Amino acid sequence: MLTKDRKKELIEKFKESDKDTGSASVQIALLTERINYLTEHLKKHKKDFHSRRGLLILVGRRRRLLKYLKKTDPKRYEELINDLNLK
Repeated sequence: MLTKDRKKELIEKFKESDKDTGSASVQIALLTERINYLTEHLKKHKKDFHSRRGLLILVGRRRRLLKYLKKTDPKRYEELINDLNLK
């Protein structure tokens, strides 16, 4: 589960300015954390289809944000991909 401390830690790591809490890179980092948690959950609970649907929704949302970031700021996109170990 994503705790307040872990969320603050991710925001501090991926923010682009001092007051940044909702930029694309921060959102992608938070979604990745939730996706990793749900992936582990589904390894234990194979028949939890409601959580599987939620996971697919989160993956689609992250994919759209990554596509947007790649289009607007390719350098930041590459850094983010490397930091989060995606693809």
